[in-house]
Amino acid sequence: MDFSPIFENYPLYLDGLVTTVKLVGMSLIIGFGLAVPLAVLRTSSNPLVNGPVWAFTYFFRGTPLLVQMFLIYYGLGQLQFMIDLSQRHDFLKDAYWYALLAFTLNTGAYTTEIIRGAIMGTPYGEIEAARACGMSKLQTYRRIILPSAFRRALPAYSNEVIFMLHGSAIASVITIVDLTGAARIVNSRYFTPYEAFISAAVLYLCLTFLIVGGFRRLERHWFAHLRPREETTGRRKVGQAA
Repeated sequence: MDFSPIFENYPLYLDGLVTTVKLVGMSLIIGFGLAVPLAVLRTSSNPLVNGPVWAFTYFFRGTPLLVQMFLIYYGLGQLQFMIDLSQRHDFLKDAYWYALLAFTLNTGAYTTEIIRGAIMGTPYGEIEAARACGMSKLQTYRRIILPSAFRRALPAYSNEVIFMLHGSAIASVITIVDLTGAARIVNSRYFTPYEAFISAAVLYLCLTFLIVGGFRRLERHWFAHLRPREETTGRRKVGQAA
C-alpha cells in the first residue's frame, strides 16, 4: 500500500471533511427545528392535522435517500420556476443546496417520528400535575412534555445523527466534494482505491466517535437524576477527598 498520494492531497480531504460537517450539521439543525412542531402536530387526534404530517414522514422514511436527492436535484431543479429563480439567485445553481434540502427533509421526517414517540411516552401523571398547577396546554408542552420527551428521545436521536453522517456520503454523486467525493477524486487520479477510501473511512470513523462521545456526555448530564444514590454519593466523597 502506498499512502503518499493521500498525504500529497490532504488539503482535498480536509476540504471534504469541512463540507461533510457543514452539510450534515446544517441539515440536522434545520431538520430538528422542523421536526419539533411537526411531532406535536403528529400527536393530534384530528386527521386533518396529523394526516399531512404522516404522509410527509411516510414518504421520506419509506423511500431511499438517494432517490429523494435525485428527485430534488434533477427533478425540482428542472422545473421552470426553479430555472427562473436560479437566473436571479446564483446559489440555486449549486448542488450543495439541493443536497442540503434532501438531507434536511429526510432527517426531519425521521426525527419527527422519534420525538412523536417520545411525546406519546410521557407519563400521564406528569400532564395531570401540570394541569393541576394551572398550566395552559402551551405551557405544559414547553415546561413538561417536550423537555421530558427530548430526554427519552436522545438515544434514538443519536443513532439518527450517525445514520445521517453515513448517509451524507451519497452527496458526492451530484458533484459535491465531501469526504467520499475527495476519495473518488484521489482514486481517479492515482488509481489507489484502497488507500483513498480507507482514508475517508478513518475520517468518518473519527467523526462517529466524536458524535458518540458527545451524546454520552449529554446522556450522563440529562439522566444524572436516574443514577443510583450510592454512585452519586461515592463520587462526591472521592471529590472531597481529592
